[in-house]
Amino acid sequence: MEQPFSLTAEVRDECLVMRTVGYINNVGGEAIANEFRSHAPKGITRVVIDLSQSKVVNSVGMSFLIEIIEQLEEVRGKVVFCGMDAAVEKMLGIMGLFKFAGKADSAEAALQLLKSLRTGA
Repeated sequence: MEQPFSLTAEVRDECLVMRTVGYINNVGGEAIANEFRSHAPKGITRVVIDLSQSKVVNSVGMSFLIEIIEQLEEVRGKVVFCGMDAAVEKMLGIMGLFKFAGKADSAEAALQLLKSLRTGA
């Protein structure tokens, strides 16, 4: 049985870092989207979503992740997913989302990637 969903978030280096635990379904996806929406008006355009403790994302959960990607595209922002289970990474890849989102092994690596995109390094 899957763990109940939970989410922690912090802003580091002007990036929103969200860490999920458990199944990302309609409840988890909405929690992620709401957390993003609470930071977007403050000018946050770079987001890290650490999925290392979430092994399953269903289609409704995925739709919320796509919504975040679309909103960030509108403001020339970027989301980087990290710590993905192989099945989740494969699903994101099949859907073509890595054309619009980055991927990294860890939150630290994701933050470095976003920093390099900002500085053009």
